[in-house]
Amino acid sequence: MIIDKIFYKTLFKNLFSDTFELKLWDGTSEIYGEGEVQFKIIFNEPIPKADIIKDPSLTLGEAYMTKKIDIEGSIQKVIESLYNNKESFLSNSDKYANLLKMATNNIKNSKKNIEFHYDIGNDFYKLWLDDTMTYSCGYFKSKDDSLTAAQKNKVEHILKKLDLKEGETLLDIGCGWGELIISAAKQYKAKAMGITLSSEQLAKVRQRIKNEGLEDLVEVQLVDYREIKNKKFDKIVSVGMLEHVGQDHLAEYFGAINNLLNDNGVSLLHCITGIVGGNNTWIDKYIFPGGYVPAITELISCMSEKKFDVIDVENLRLHYGRTLEYWAENFENALSEISKTKDETFIRMWRLYLNACAASFNCANINIHQFLFNKGVNNDLQWTRDYMYK
Repeated sequence: MIIDKIFYKTLFKNLFSDTFELKLWDGTSEIYGEGEVQFKIIFNEPIPKADIIKDPSLTLGEAYMTKKIDIEGSIQKVIESLYNNKESFLSNSDKYANLLKMATNNIKNSKKNIEFHYDIGNDFYKLWLDDTMTYSCGYFKSKDDSLTAAQKNKVEHILKKLDLKEGETLLDIGCGWGELIISAAKQYKAKAMGITLSSEQLAKVRQRIKNEGLEDLVEVQLVDYREIKNKKFDKIVSVGMLEHVGQDHLAEYFGAINNLLNDNGVSLLHCITGIVGGNNTWIDKYIFPGGYVPAITELISCMSEKKFDVIDVENLRLHYGRTLEYWAENFENALSEISKTKDETFIRMWRLYLNACAASFNCANINIHQFLFNKGVNNDLQWTRDYMYK
């Protein structure tokens, strides 16, 4: 036990950029750093040293879920402090990327992976998402924007970027709960098609389309984008879906976009990105199985290989950090309802996920970009970005 204590004290000594207190299972504690303590890490029992060294993200994530570790203070603050210490052996998540062995995201596995996360239940997501049920990065025109306003801003921003016009056909790959395709039909009279692999989302979107009386303009299907045949679209959008494609299928995704776009058609891709591609082993096991965060260079390379013309690239990193902070706050406020159907391990898992992601974006450990690109030579595109902000 003495050796274990020495290991933990040595490990945590230079782990964070802020002053913190480490408390071990025998009640002993030590403060690292100078000034006011920002948070406390509590080990309720020892965790095998070999597990921490082999895969710290998975091991420490599981330890928090199962209450082997407790945190007093902000979880987001703890993880930001971790990332802000560039000397920490944990600060570079790509160091452990080779430990993650992902199954190929063929059509069968993709559906199973999507169901794992998104079919938890509409009632669960409704408790902490905004009024539009949008589960992706918002767009804050002001820091004081509400979450609902930011999500409506995001949809508006995307549709303006696409320069959508009345009568055009739009495909939304991974349409979520349908806010974008419904807005495209209502605001632009576009003929919109959404696709999802989540049965829960499908039912919700179909109900929304019916309630809005948009059956003539909007449709939604439970189908993989690779299964769409004999259809072409003027515009294609995908928001928060590419992260589920997997590294081995990135080229296939852009090949499908090329096949589905009309000549001179325009596509917008909104996805999480990294300086290098990879994934987090804890996230892969418990949150998004089969996920992969692509490097910007991978995406641009894939677009170039298909001879797409890249029009615009925008980084919305801070917007996603703020979005996740809203979600984390809403999640905590809804605990009385969530706890009626979910156990404490699930609650701690989602609390860690939401706070860790907020910290990752705030510290630029990951980014989120919107890529606008078109197929073929289109000289009718807007010459400046002014049209995006009118």
